[in-house]
Amino acid sequence: MKASALRHGLNLWPPFLFSGVHVAQIADDYSRARVELRMRPWNRNYVGTHFGGSLFAMTDPFWMLLTMNALGRDYFVWDKAGEIEFVKPGRGTVHADFALSPGALDELRASTADGEKALRWFDTDVIDRDGDVVARVRKQLYVRRKPANRQTA
Repeated sequence: MKASALRHGLNLWPPFLFSGVHVAQIADDYSRARVELRMRPWNRNYVGTHFGGSLFAMTDPFWMLLTMNALGRDYFVWDKAGEIEFVKPGRGTVHADFALSPGALDELRASTADGEKALRWFDTDVIDRDGDVVARVRKQLYVRRKPANRQTA
């Protein structure tokens, strides 16, 4: 799938559309993405800051989507675990940038070349308009090369 089509689809996906999540960019080679969470009356918590579930949701699928598309159809890629640390209250529009390095992809290819699984953590900060960290998110991916008889062209 073209990155632009994925971006448009995610922006229309009801969980993102109705929670104020906006996918601003996905690089054509799936090496980068930028996601924003806009403050809306329905995604504020009781004290008027971003709902923590929305902060986590805005980051949830991106490491998996970037890795899956960058590695190609010869690999299984799944989310395995996730965690979030709330650093300060989020107000206004916040954003998260994802950058999948060639080194990380090389590491995953090498560690799965023999058919074994690889578990790898990826870190992302959610940043406010002043450049301050609102939350730190970690996602762990499960990656495994598909057996030869299950690979597709």
